[in-house]
Amino acid sequence: MTRLHDPFRRGQLAIAALFLSLGFQYATWAARIPAIKADLDLSAAEVGVLLMAAGVGAAVSFPAVAWLMRRMGSRRLALLSQLGLALLLLALAAAPNYPVALLVMCADGVLVGCLNVAMNAQGAALETRHERNTMARLHAVFSAGSLLAALLASGMTAATGSVAAHFGVAVVLLAALGVTARTGLLDEDAPADRPDPADDGVTADDGAPADVPADAGPKPGRRRWTVPSRLTLWMCCAMVFGTVAEGAMNDWSALYLKDIAEASAELAPLGIAVVSGMMVVARLFADGWRGRWGDGRVVLLGSAVAAAGLALALVSGGVAPALAGFACMGLGIAAVTPCVYAAAARQGSDALTLVAAMGTTGLLAGPPLIGFIAGASNLAWGMGAVAASAGAVALCSTRISWTEPASVAQSEATPA
Repeated sequence: MTRLHDPFRRGQLAIAALFLSLGFQYATWAARIPAIKADLDLSAAEVGVLLMAAGVGAAVSFPAVAWLMRRMGSRRLALLSQLGLALLLLALAAAPNYPVALLVMCADGVLVGCLNVAMNAQGAALETRHERNTMARLHAVFSAGSLLAALLASGMTAATGSVAAHFGVAVVLLAALGVTARTGLLDEDAPADRPDPADDGVTADDGAPADVPADAGPKPGRRRWTVPSRLTLWMCCAMVFGTVAEGAMNDWSALYLKDIAEASAELAPLGIAVVSGMMVVARLFADGWRGRWGDGRVVLLGSAVAAAGLALALVSGGVAPALAGFACMGLGIAAVTPCVYAAAARQGSDALTLVAAMGTTGLLAGPPLIGFIAGASNLAWGMGAVAASAGAVALCSTRISWTEPASVAQSEATPA
C-alpha cells in the first residue's frame, strides 16, 4: 500500500499540517515582537503584559474549549481554529493601539487552546485507530513549524520592515496548510469497528473508561463536564511544568548566553538552535522509545536528564557547559508533552481539554514568568527555575498511571 492511499499516512499528514500551523503561527508573531513594540511604542513591561495576555486567553478558554469539543468534535474545531489563528495575524498587524493588541493576543490564546486540544485529540485517535505511535513525531512537526517561521521572519525582515507584508505571506502559507489538513482529518475520533468500552464495563483505575480516545463516550450535548480526577490533575501539573521549561528555553537561552555566559554575538543565537534542534531530533525518535520502554519511563528519565543537565551547566558557568546543558534540556523535555497528551486523551475529551489548556498556559505564560524572576534577581536564577520545572515534571510523572491500551503498544519501525 502506498503512502498516498494508506489511511494512517493520510491522517498523519493532515494532522501534521495542524501541528505545523500552530508552531508556525506562534513563532511568526513572536519573531516580530520587536517590530510590534516599536510600532505601538510599548515599554518592556507592556510587552510582558502583551505576552501574558495570550497565556491568560489560553487559561480561561478551558470551559469554552470543552463545550466546543463536545458540540463540534475535534475535526471541525481544528479547522475553524486554524483559520481563526491565521486571520488573527492580520488583526495583530493592523492593531492601531495597545488595547486592541491586547484583545487580539487574548483571542489568540483562546484559539491556540482550541487548536491544541483538537489536534492532539486527532493524533491520539489516529494512534488508537491504527495501533501505531505517532504523537511524538507530530510534536516534532510543531517544532519544525517554529523553525520555518523563524527562517521566514529572517528573510522577510531583510526584504521589508513591514509587519503586515510578513504576516500576509504567513497567512497564505497557513491557508495552504489548512487545505492540506482538510483532506485527511478523522471524521470521528472514536476508533473504527471497535466496541465502545462503556458498553462492556471496562474501566481504568481511576474510574474513567479504559482505551477511550479523545471524543469517545456519550454523544455531544448529552455529556456534562465533571470534576477532574486526581490522575488528571497530576497530568496538568506535569504539562504545566514541562511547557514552562520548553517555552522558557526557546525565549531566554540566547540572552543567557550573551549576558551570563558572556558569549559573543555570533554564538548567542546557538542557544535556541541547540534546544530546538535537539527537540526535533528527540521527537523523531521518541515514538520508538515509547514503544520500547513505555511512556512513563521516557518522561521520568527524560525530565531528570533535562533538569540535571541544565542545573550542572548553570553551576559550571561558561559557554560550552551552557550549550551542553541546553542540549540536555532539549533532548530530555522533548517527549514530555506528546506522552502526557496521549495519556490525557485516554481519559476523555474533558481531561484532554484541561491538560491542553494547562499546557498552552505554561507555554505562553512561562517565558514572562521567568523574565519576572530574572528581573528580581538575574537570569541565572531564572534559568534555575527552568531546571526546577523539569525536575518537577519527573516528580509528577511518578504519580501518573501510564498504563497504555494494547492498541498503541507497538511503535512504527520507520520515521514518518
